[in-house]
Amino acid sequence: MSADLAPTAQAALAHVCKSVVADPDAVEIAASENDNGVRLDVTVGDGDMGRVIGRRGRVASAIRTVVGAAAAKDGVSVEVEFVD
Repeated sequence: MSADLAPTAQAALAHVCKSVVADPDAVEIAASENDNGVRLDVTVGDGDMGRVIGRRGRVASAIRTVVGAAAAKDGVSVEVEFVD
């Protein structure tokens, strides 16, 4: 994790994703800057992608909402992408 880009948002994202998946040690978050703010790419272990996306993307949407609220504390906007 690149701690200098949206540290509160990254911490919230890591906590939520590790709480949802079966293998929390396999969760990796890569942060990068883009035109709109910060992009956070989440990689999870085999078989856990369905857990973080959820039915019809509801879990992913909820994760994005929570991380967006945490990013407000950092003063940036974030974009969360789940990388397969």
